[in-house]
Amino acid sequence: MVVAYRSASALVGLRLERWIPERRKAWLTVLCGLILGVLVSLSSIGAGAIGATLIMLLYPRLESHRVVGTDIAHAVPLTFVAGIGHATLGHVDWALLGALLIGSVPGIWIGAQLTRKMPEKLVRGLLCAALVTAGLKVIH
Repeated sequence: MVVAYRSASALVGLRLERWIPERRKAWLTVLCGLILGVLVSLSSIGAGAIGATLIMLLYPRLESHRVVGTDIAHAVPLTFVAGIGHATLGHVDWALLGALLIGSVPGIWIGAQLTRKMPEKLVRGLLCAALVTAGLKVIH
């Protein structure tokens, strides 16, 4: 919802800026990271669906492509560490992982190139669709 109603969420974020001093924003960001780490380890969701929302609320002046880039850059080490934890527990299907990576690695490059060339509104719309879809999958 935060992405779909970017202007409204930006207003909420801008109001939060008045209540949250800049020196506390770093601690809130760390707390959000802690929550995301737990969620990703437990459910494999959170880094994108919740992370982007939290980033947009805490940093309302950040452009959408920077939200996406920061969220992805955050997700890489986060999911790597969570993946190592699950691998040590024997919870990884290595053949499935390999097949996913073969498709995902070129897909990531293509997506990054597209976001550079796409208008901000379209990036927001696609991000919104992805987040809503992820949310619906969690509910069902």
